[in-house]
Amino acid sequence: MNLSRIFSWFRTQPRCPIFLYNTQGASLQEFVQPAYAHTVRMYNCGPTVYGTQHIGNLSMFVFADILRRMLEYNGHPVKQVINITDFGHLSGDNASDADHGEDRMMKGLKRDGYAITMENVRVMAETYTTIFLDDLSTLNIDTSRITFPRASEYIPAQIAMIQTLEEKGYAYRADDGMYFDTSRFSGYGSLGDQHLDGNKGGARVAVVGGKRNPSDFALWKNSEDDALGWNSPWGRGFPGWHIECSAMIRKTLGEQIDIHTGGIEHIAIHHNNEIAQSEACTGKKPFCRFWLHRAHLQLEGAKFAKSEGRVIFLADILRRGYHPFAFRYFLLMSHYRAPSNFTWEALDAAQTAFLRLRRIVDSISEKETVAPERYRRKWHERINDDLDTPGALAVVWDMLKETTLTPAEIKAGIIDIDRVFGIGLSEADSLAAELCMREWGKPVSLDMLTERARSLFDARVAARAHKDWKTADTLRKELEQFGYILEDSADDTRVFKKS
Repeated sequence: MNLSRIFSWFRTQPRCPIFLYNTQGASLQEFVQPAYAHTVRMYNCGPTVYGTQHIGNLSMFVFADILRRMLEYNGHPVKQVINITDFGHLSGDNASDADHGEDRMMKGLKRDGYAITMENVRVMAETYTTIFLDDLSTLNIDTSRITFPRASEYIPAQIAMIQTLEEKGYAYRADDGMYFDTSRFSGYGSLGDQHLDGNKGGARVAVVGGKRNPSDFALWKNSEDDALGWNSPWGRGFPGWHIECSAMIRKTLGEQIDIHTGGIEHIAIHHNNEIAQSEACTGKKPFCRFWLHRAHLQLEGAKFAKSEGRVIFLADILRRGYHPFAFRYFLLMSHYRAPSNFTWEALDAAQTAFLRLRRIVDSISEKETVAPERYRRKWHERINDDLDTPGALAVVWDMLKETTLTPAEIKAGIIDIDRVFGIGLSEADSLAAELCMREWGKPVSLDMLTERARSLFDARVAARAHKDWKTADTLRKELEQFGYILEDSADDTRVFKKS
């Protein structure tokens, strides 16, 4: 893909504004880059690598990839960073307790039978990081164009930020480490309109000796084992989970960024903490211009829960014979801010739709031309409207019903929007070809039909011409009994034969 040519081409086209739902302000806001900016700086909250990421986790990074593709479709180069948390994410991290509980990496070591050492933390982290990156690549996310900083590699940067916060009076010592004083930061909790009034000690986080306010959060946690952690001005220990992101963003993207994404569970605490410590440290506002949050993916109507065995991994999907892009297509079918529900039946439907597009592209031998402008404009507007991927999909299927378009125009249109969808329709795909063959069989010409099959086919053509859909459906089913599968388009019907 020649990105420089794409960016140059879009700068010459009529403007189609981008609107994104910004959690900071809780509204659709137009995304416009400052005149001096040449690159969109985007940070995506990444995984804690103490285990394999399930498909609920992976849906976050497909969302981030579609966001990146949309921005690039509009001519905006993107510098993307996804952090790897390889220590310090505590098991108590939820809406009520962000700084207590057991470190998840330590839980992973115990579960996998490792001795509790810093070296084994590194080994386990890289094992699960490799699986994570492989899963991203399988889902057609180009990891070569993304920076993946490991939190453990940025300890000096985190310590330096904490020191600055201490010097400015935003950080203080408590019994178990260093804390950020939220009462010193005006407007704390503004993201998602979180209110601190009425917070009681122990209501949000466990009571800690020397802690000033219930909403104060850990910047450095003392280690209970001298063999674990790093040395710091405050003793041996670990940086808090929140400071990891702020330090890595500052080092990889700068003191102020354009877009920050994450799950809705991060709004109340983690992302408000990032804003507070980053702006307090640098003195620059806003830390981030646009905050985008993805709703949760549910599993058959319930929350994913590893402890209860209610979890699905990408490997499970592949093991069942699905194409990985079927899962990506499934995610396109729902808006990122709407809760979606994974079921195997829904994945079946997504795979069928994906393979239909695949088969259409593969069956058109005409040389690719320019996407039909009327439809290109429509899906451009849809994806620019807060990543309305379901709406963009609907435009594509409407285009396939259009009788005035040539096959080459249809193929060009599908490939154009796939620059955002990312389901690989412009590249050869042997697995998709095999699945298409299994689903529909080989394409056959009409002169290869048996006399009886040709008679049924001609009768069905006549029934469709007269809009006798009931008869046409009956004849389709009769043909299926002979092993023939029909695929109707706006102006003709193709025939496939199952072996």
